[in-house]
Amino acid sequence: MFERAALIGYHEIGLKGRNRAVFERQLRDNLDAALAHYDVTGAERFSSRLLVRVRDRSQLDDVCARAADTPGVAYAAAAYITSREARDMDAAALLAVRESPEAQTFAVEARRSNTDHPVRSMDINRRAGQYIVDATGLRVDLSRPDVRVHIEVVQGAAYVFSDKRRGVGGLPVGTAGIVISLISAGIDSPVATWRVIKRGAVAVGVHFSGRPQTNDASERLVRKIGDRLSRYGGIARIYVVPFGELQREISLAAPPDLRILLYRRLMIRIAEKFAAVEGAKALVTGESLGQVASQTLDNIAVVDDAAALPVLRPLIGTDKLEIVTEARSIGTYELSIVEHTDCCTLFMPRTPSTHASVAEVRAAEKALDIDRMVTQAVSLAEFYEYPCVAYRAPKRLPEGVTPAGRASRSRVQVESEGS
Repeated sequence: MFERAALIGYHEIGLKGRNRAVFERQLRDNLDAALAHYDVTGAERFSSRLLVRVRDRSQLDDVCARAADTPGVAYAAAAYITSREARDMDAAALLAVRESPEAQTFAVEARRSNTDHPVRSMDINRRAGQYIVDATGLRVDLSRPDVRVHIEVVQGAAYVFSDKRRGVGGLPVGTAGIVISLISAGIDSPVATWRVIKRGAVAVGVHFSGRPQTNDASERLVRKIGDRLSRYGGIARIYVVPFGELQREISLAAPPDLRILLYRRLMIRIAEKFAAVEGAKALVTGESLGQVASQTLDNIAVVDDAAALPVLRPLIGTDKLEIVTEARSIGTYELSIVEHTDCCTLFMPRTPSTHASVAEVRAAEKALDIDRMVTQAVSLAEFYEYPCVAYRAPKRLPEGVTPAGRASRSRVQVESEGS
């Protein structure tokens, strides 16, 4: 009986030169955290791969699926660990083929990595292939086989598997710093957040709720979206900012056609306050060029004028159908289409400006007490936390900012005491 393990490969990390070990260590730590609830060993590095030994074989498929969802992983495979003896590799190859009982054709693909094993890859292919033919009667098809058996021969052992589960790729979370993501309950911003997570960033969300002008439906959905994104280990915290009263204030003092831009400029300034607390180096939004009135080039420039940090827009050249497809794949779409009222729909003008200038928007802002509005918004914020091994929470928070759970319990206690 051969030992079973999840064999984990990566691609982009292998191109990192002298910094490669840093990326490998972070990926190993992230995998250990992702697989903490399974009966497995810690991830071991060998020959440009990682190996997680699975003690409970019934968990092997789930372990591979969980590993494949970890940014930085190119593939995860349920492997047999064997000696480099021909009889063991051939027997494991036969077991791997039989994991696909409906297969009519097969191919064997052997590779030697950093090893002194004397048998050439081509000879391993022929020998294992003949063994499988003799045992099963299956036909060999090198171009389009029903099942492809991989034999990875390294120093001291061989790893045999037939099913490569494709990973999400990218870079390990924690290798690209922290970003603040302006995240709504809509379709776009969760996908934008996912894209920067996949590039190795730790995402800290800021959600602008329409409260007290709306109910808390968007907040509940965003929290669930955070739960979905937390599967990938890259979202650490979501701050919720009650924004409805500030929008009402802007709507009463500003030209109607500029309201949306003034909302967004204020959001940027508030988000940057959280960026300073979290040590974030950039902001992230879900904007796509030309999708709505505020996302023309002129209006994007107006919004960026309020920012001191870079504003990343991972979806800028992506159309709605592409965004929807990606939202489905990461599991946020069904949440994002639940009916809710968010701050984006509050006090909407009939004809928002599509080509505003920085000068006219700055002039309109003179009627607003921006510093007081930013301070007020931050002081009313609450936050939810998510497991992220690469995240270190700030030691100090702005005055008034509280964990959402604690704040909720306090309100319940007050209501019960009053009754």
